[in-house]
Amino acid sequence: MSMHEALYPEFHRLIDANAPLRRIGSGFEFTEGPIWHPVEQHLLFSDMPGDVRRRWDRDGLREVMRPSHKGNGMTYDAELNLLVCEHSTSSVARFRPDGTREVLASHFEGRELNSPNDICVAGDGGIWFTDPWYGRMPGFGVERPRELGFQGVYRIPPGAAPGTEPQLMVDRYLFTQPNGLCFSPDESLLYVNDTEQANIRVFEVTPQGLRAGRIFASGIRDSLKPGVPDGMKNDADGNVWCTAPGGLWVYDPGGRLIGKLAVPELVANLHWGGPDWRTLFLCASTSVYAVETKVGPRTEPFIRVRRAPPPAPSAAEARDEALELDAGRCALIIQDMQNDVVMEGGAFSASGAPDHCRSQNAIANIARLAERCRTLGVPVIHVHYVVDPGAPGMTLNAPIFEGVVDSNALVRGSWGAAAVAGLEPRPGDHVVEKMRMSAWEGTALETILKAEGRDMIIDTGAWTNMSIEHTARTGADKGYVVIVPEDACATMSADWHRASIDYAMQNVALVTSTDAVVQALR
Repeated sequence: MSMHEALYPEFHRLIDANAPLRRIGSGFEFTEGPIWHPVEQHLLFSDMPGDVRRRWDRDGLREVMRPSHKGNGMTYDAELNLLVCEHSTSSVARFRPDGTREVLASHFEGRELNSPNDICVAGDGGIWFTDPWYGRMPGFGVERPRELGFQGVYRIPPGAAPGTEPQLMVDRYLFTQPNGLCFSPDESLLYVNDTEQANIRVFEVTPQGLRAGRIFASGIRDSLKPGVPDGMKNDADGNVWCTAPGGLWVYDPGGRLIGKLAVPELVANLHWGGPDWRTLFLCASTSVYAVETKVGPRTEPFIRVRRAPPPAPSAAEARDEALELDAGRCALIIQDMQNDVVMEGGAFSASGAPDHCRSQNAIANIARLAERCRTLGVPVIHVHYVVDPGAPGMTLNAPIFEGVVDSNALVRGSWGAAAVAGLEPRPGDHVVEKMRMSAWEGTALETILKAEGRDMIIDTGAWTNMSIEHTARTGADKGYVVIVPEDACATMSADWHRASIDYAMQNVALVTSTDAVVQALR
């Protein structure tokens, strides 16, 4: 029986149904506000009743602030200043890297805010936060009367001076207890949940503000399991992950509940982190848990901030010393490994391609690389040559393109266009389609690489002297580091292969072996 519950198959593309939870800390009073530092590689989280902020990294747990003004939701801005919703001060505070604290917002219409709860930053630098009154209750804050008669959602405009009154972005009586909020990947939508109403609303984001608010999901309650809508995040594919009874509930962009993550304690908030942004951290009552996912977060402004990368290894350096590859910078490309291209019975089998593919052990070598990459969170991108019946839009300006049409090859939906056995796309992999030799031409390849933050390409597949070489040449021109494990490539003969590997590739790529790449990835 699976640990987590997949209600629709799409859930399996986001997380393994048996992905184990790791408890990285326990013995707290009530944890909240997890946030990952993209440069220093550590997790911060709050213990609100304990009035302390803690840090977790590879060296373990330690306190970083006590008292912490009963901080709740936290995030970073694009300058890596820490933004904190403080319950006991009813403020949104900014902590600069040197520790300097500034109050960004504390009053609206001359009255003290209730208790800012959760927070996120838009690409323009605007800071958005919710303001229920949980921080005026015993334990989670400081018990005291409320000065405002409603619970709102606010925005601090970009560049606003500290202490400037925030903008109220919704009707003041729309929410009962607004809590978690998050943007869609393109920031065209803002999601806000309401703990008491047990629902999620979604709004269109326009230059003039929010409009067309509607119910995105409702009925987020279960009398038999603890948990309510509280923290909420959007992943890179636009799915909404929300705390709920029993753990987390995951909705697709259309509002369909597609799966549930089971967590043994009531979950209050969540955030992705780790070197590859595939570790989901969960603040759950007395503990903090971590679980590996197949998808990462939407790219928030602070996530784009990176330490200057070390110089990429050159081909000459690689010959002189052991190869090392940063998995956080790499992507694996598997090109044209389709039945028509490299298998007996395929449209091009008479070319000798199946024999050379076998002699290179290319299928098994690529499969081994793909498994290593998936384990490390390295994106696996399948590039498939696909034409529709009749090859509409296919130009006949080169013999290779004429051969595709004349052989009726690589037709969508046919056996010939399908991936070879053992190299089928797995959940979480990317698939890119093309009608040219280069994987770049007319495809979404570079969009995926930029979204994943990858600047090093491991280029594999068929054919060495065509698709692989063309992709390597263009990749070099675009500024990417291209690594070619030559035994994970194949073409029509050993002579064609060696001509490409020994001459052209030496000028545009780092040529190595599958074993070397598997060992080098870290």
